[in-house]
Amino acid sequence: MEATTLCNTSPITPYVPTGDNPWDLNKAIHVSRRLAFGASQAELDNALTMSPDAYIDLLVDEAVAMAPTPTPPWGYWNLTNFTDYDTENNEYIDSWRRQTGYDLLQNRLRDRLTFFWMNHFVTELETYFYSPYMFQYYNINQTHAIGNFKDFVSDIGKSGAMLFYLNGFQNTRFEPNENYARELFELFTLGLDNNYTEVDIQFTAKALTGWNHWDEVGGEIYFEDSTWDPSVKNIFGQAGLWKYEDVINILFEQRPTEIATFICTKLYKFFVSHEVSEFAQAEIIAPLANTFITSGFELAPVLRQLFKSEHFFDTLAQGVVVKSPFDFLFNFTTEAELTYNDAVVNGLNYYAAVLGQEMYEPVDVAGWQRDHDWISSSTLTGRWQVIELYAFYILGNFPEDLRNLALNLSGDSNDPEFITTVIADRLLGKPFHTLSDYEVAIDVFKGDVPQGYYDDGTWNLYWDTAPAQVAGLLIHLAKAPEFQLK
Repeated sequence: MEATTLCNTSPITPYVPTGDNPWDLNKAIHVSRRLAFGASQAELDNALTMSPDAYIDLLVDEAVAMAPTPTPPWGYWNLTNFTDYDTENNEYIDSWRRQTGYDLLQNRLRDRLTFFWMNHFVTELETYFYSPYMFQYYNINQTHAIGNFKDFVSDIGKSGAMLFYLNGFQNTRFEPNENYARELFELFTLGLDNNYTEVDIQFTAKALTGWNHWDEVGGEIYFEDSTWDPSVKNIFGQAGLWKYEDVINILFEQRPTEIATFICTKLYKFFVSHEVSEFAQAEIIAPLANTFITSGFELAPVLRQLFKSEHFFDTLAQGVVVKSPFDFLFNFTTEAELTYNDAVVNGLNYYAAVLGQEMYEPVDVAGWQRDHDWISSSTLTGRWQVIELYAFYILGNFPEDLRNLALNLSGDSNDPEFITTVIADRLLGKPFHTLSDYEVAIDVFKGDVPQGYYDDGTWNLYWDTAPAQVAGLLIHLAKAPEFQLK
């Protein structure tokens, strides 16, 4: 599972397919795994009828145009709207976790980005544990996922989830609290110790006071002068009677390069490679940061430039990122085209949490650090066990899914070697390294069916044994190091 040590030195210029470097199924799979949680074979086939440039535009345009998930009836309730708060609040939290799971499976780039930003503008549900604020936080992340980053920063800091998580609700002129001011710079916009001082944080905290008021407990939190600090604040050398929006304006006016570089580096690490070489910093991230600034901090132009680049499509960028638990389970569901319903999505969310990624509960304010942090001796064996449970669940409830996976990928072949190879190549992050790896997988797929039935062509994928054979193969593939990569 080690990422390649070779340096990807392909440029930021757009990828143009050639005979030696074609737009093919492997590249389409690469796009689907990084920009979404995988894709069906039909989606991939459709992608290959287009140019890579057009396919990226399709995904970005779709994300830009997609409306947020509809508001649930309780989405903007205050505490008095609940009839039985403890019961209903828990039910709504569970239902919204499930809805989020559906969104991740279905909404491609828009909600791949939504989940990325939820690990950037981190909150932990257990801190505020209130379903309306949970929904509102998610809605802001969806709304701005591929929009204007400055607007995003402004709106997320005023959300109920963030005001409670980082103590903005407790930040008043009488008792300033610096938590949000510190994380605004360190984690959300500039990066650790990147051209700000403790004095900047102190003055910023004072400017952010006043967001401490609601008409009803659990309702919308709004600003009032009565708890705002009216003193002069000096932030990045700019002195004035600053309030919340002044902070945002000053930040983006005075530190555009720092913001752009920090955010583009984080996007690069998520979508391309967790390792950032000197070449990538200078030749990829710097041009992306320039695009970010010149566009007025719009995310879509930056993402188009990155996703269309030769650098993104380079073979050294493929299969080098360790799957998160959600990648591991959701990509598998999408790529194997497995049936999912409320019970399945609840199960996927539950087992992702078991493997270390509980939805709406990042480990701390810095979020999950990803990549090799996902893999340890315990989590790796846990992954194997979860896929085994999942495969047997599908076998018991939706066995035709397993048969159809083999039929669709193999073109109704009755050659076990070919069937095994196409399934393995479709689901692994990288092809097996050796021929013997394929031979072992072929033997697993053949199972207990006597060899003579394969030799004389009697066996085929319509046999009653076929779904169980596919399930056995999937369980075997999930144990491979290559399966852990995307």
